[in-house]
Amino acid sequence: MRKRAAVLCGAAVVVAGTFTAVPAEAGTPQHTQTSSTAHAAELTWKKCGTADHPTLQCASLKVPLDHANPSGQQITLALSRVPHTAKKYQGPLLVNPGGPGGSGLTFAGFIASGLPKAVAAQYDVIGFDPRGVGASKPALDCKPGHFDPVRPDSVPSTPAIERANLKRAQSFAAACGRKYASVLPYIDTISAVRDMDSIRQALGAKRINYFGYSYGTYLGAVYAKLFPHQVRRLVLDSIVDPTGVWYDDNLAQDYAFNDRHRALMAWIAKYDTTYKLGTDPERIEAKWYAMRAALAKKPAGGKVGASELEDTFIPGGYYNGYWPYLAEAFAAYVNNKDADPLVEAYENFAAVDASGDNGYSVYTSVQCRDASWPRDWRQWQKDNWDVYEKAPFMAWNNAWYNAPCAFWPTKSLSPVNVANGKLPPVLLFQATNDAATPYEGGATVHRLLAGSSLVVEEGGGNHGITLSGNTCLDKYLAAYLTDGKVPRGGGEADAVCKALPDPKPLASKAASTSARGAALHRLLGSRG
Repeated sequence: MRKRAAVLCGAAVVVAGTFTAVPAEAGTPQHTQTSSTAHAAELTWKKCGTADHPTLQCASLKVPLDHANPSGQQITLALSRVPHTAKKYQGPLLVNPGGPGGSGLTFAGFIASGLPKAVAAQYDVIGFDPRGVGASKPALDCKPGHFDPVRPDSVPSTPAIERANLKRAQSFAAACGRKYASVLPYIDTISAVRDMDSIRQALGAKRINYFGYSYGTYLGAVYAKLFPHQVRRLVLDSIVDPTGVWYDDNLAQDYAFNDRHRALMAWIAKYDTTYKLGTDPERIEAKWYAMRAALAKKPAGGKVGASELEDTFIPGGYYNGYWPYLAEAFAAYVNNKDADPLVEAYENFAAVDASGDNGYSVYTSVQCRDASWPRDWRQWQKDNWDVYEKAPFMAWNNAWYNAPCAFWPTKSLSPVNVANGKLPPVLLFQATNDAATPYEGGATVHRLLAGSSLVVEEGGGNHGITLSGNTCLDKYLAAYLTDGKVPRGGGEADAVCKALPDPKPLASKAASTSARGAALHRLLGSRG
């Protein structure tokens, strides 16, 4: 799982390949206006537009807490919609930003505004807060302030530090169990997928279109497995490896994030005239770890200790648009003993508010319930120290982030085998150097979903790559959503797009990051 993707075609160029279209029948709406109207009474849409997304509408839908007991306790899902405006209507397009724990309400507006107007106009773009999230009820918040600074050092270099971190993980799991004992057995991917089908029915659609990022790719693949004949079009961007959920996938992330952190060090070395941290990436990395050691002893501003420093730089592994800000904070601390930019970077990229507490509560609830985790802490110790020796940057930070699963109060389900030969053509997007969902996940799902097409961003390291400034990727997305066309290549990838260039330092006149890219990564979140 640590193997990085090989270069797919020598130089990173666009491979157009050939196109295969979905059968004509799939290009027409799969429900009549009569059936749509008949079901629409279940949803009452009200205006909830924002300055950025003025046409957004909101509704709520009651679904069973336990889908095996449909007449039992009900919960409420919060939905959003950007309605179609074109005469040609292609049905609902459900969208999900990942997580688990990501809110999808404003995400519908982001997707609708990011697609070409003529394409978005043909769909009702439907966002939703999955069960437990945001405006859905009940919304989970197991232990407010769990990430308040300053936390213990993530690296358990002494028994006392390890005990302190274990106490945090155990107390979080126990708090979830106390507050949500009746709810936790139903906060999982399969339950969320059944909610999605309830949304489909409430919309009066025989089939749905779906577009998911990150964890949303696993959500979409599981939906397609359970409801293959309800899938019309399926787009998955930055793809979870479904064969590793969730313990192995998190270990694989650690190696990939270490690579991305080193890529940041190399980028800083390239701009020594700006940052004055040197021209040798390894020496710059050594300065970063020296900064970490100093902050472990004396947190910056009483907020940024060693663990918070990791939290601050981890988003740089998701999105290189953050690199200039992180580099400036790093340089100010090392060169000028000025901690203020570091504190500001922490507050902008890493500080956890009430929304973050909710997202983390759902994240742990879903991941701990979805699949089995080692319950013997000695297994975590062995595996994470092994990773740390080769990839220290995020190894223990990630371990403690997931450690409540070692003590989770519910039993685990079995992962879903998403292999599927019953779907129309599916479109997949994956960057070769993605850290959060390493390349192997995209290649694996490409094999598991028969007839799928994989578009690769060669050399790209961002997580979430469509609708963030790469026009090559976006043209494949637009073609697929317009008429079902997918590229057909013949190799591991069906099409290859060149990655966008890395950003420039903020002081540079050429400095710029994609506004769409920045907006997307705010919506995906720092652990999207």
